[in-house]
Amino acid sequence: MRHVLDLAAAGLADWLAERGLPAFRGRQIRQWLFEKRAAEFRAMTDLPARLREELAAEFHVWTTQIARHSQADDGTEKLLLQLPDGGRIECVLLRDGTRRSICLSTQVGCGMGCVFCASGLDGVVRNLTSGEIVEQMLRLQQLLPPEERLSHIVVMGMGEPLANLDRLLPALDLAHRPDGLGISARRITISTVGLPPAMDRLTQSKCQYHLAVSLHAPNDALRNQLVPVNKKIGLRQVLEAADRYFEASGRRLTFEYVLLAGLNDQPAQARELAALLRGRPALLNVIPYNPVTGLPYQTPSPPAQKRFREILEHAGINVQFRERKGDKISAACGQLRRVSPG
Repeated sequence: MRHVLDLAAAGLADWLAERGLPAFRGRQIRQWLFEKRAAEFRAMTDLPARLREELAAEFHVWTTQIARHSQADDGTEKLLLQLPDGGRIECVLLRDGTRRSICLSTQVGCGMGCVFCASGLDGVVRNLTSGEIVEQMLRLQQLLPPEERLSHIVVMGMGEPLANLDRLLPALDLAHRPDGLGISARRITISTVGLPPAMDRLTQSKCQYHLAVSLHAPNDALRNQLVPVNKKIGLRQVLEAADRYFEASGRRLTFEYVLLAGLNDQPAQARELAALLRGRPALLNVIPYNPVTGLPYQTPSPPAQKRFREILEHAGINVQFRERKGDKISAACGQLRRVSPG
């Protein structure tokens, strides 16, 4: 049994053509999955009965099970999803005014090794399929009442998105196409620790998604300590690849910086970071560290955060400090992990 969402991402037209069925049936199937939120094929009542039977015989609509559903007072909801092979991933729904944003995972675990992040504590097990990425979208959409729809996607969950680009791009295509979720490409953000060859592939794809590059340090010596994969890459190469993406897409870049007490939150580091980013049409998104059980890192004090921000603003850097959401249910940035329900 295959995943119908893998088929919807790539190959649905061919599957229908092989059976002598018209292309518009594909649009109907996608409408049932994405707009009408159907959870089973028999609910797709405007499809011929024989087509519904064939679909049910060959495909699953859902391949995951919800192992845990957590809710926070601020409206954030998190799902721990059990995969058929025993793997587990987490995904998040965030509410902010009228915005309904979702945070998606692309891998079971993560292989980048960022020392302060829960997602990579046990390394990476495997890439998710396109269907498994899309299923997170639909699982989270089902948490909304019928009159609400998803408005934004951030690919900032478990895993390094650009390490699974071949499966991520078909999934995001379904997210923004009119007969999918209809989310504008301008409202979809891909986060990366900075893999220049994959960043260049993204540039060549001519997609219009926002790109968020996680820096976490203003120099290679510190970044090698916090983001070990940087030893094989280097900040300069990451920034140059980001510049190429901006030149091709015209999309303002976002640079992300997790602020860790006593490690990368000092005035000298703020000045070095400002010098690194000066002249780039970018937003610096500073994320005060969200504590992770078992890790020794701490959130900087409010005065340290204020001092760091003032130095950047005085240097002319466009900076914002991310509002903490979902930390009470370990759904905030850097807290997602494949945990057992308990």
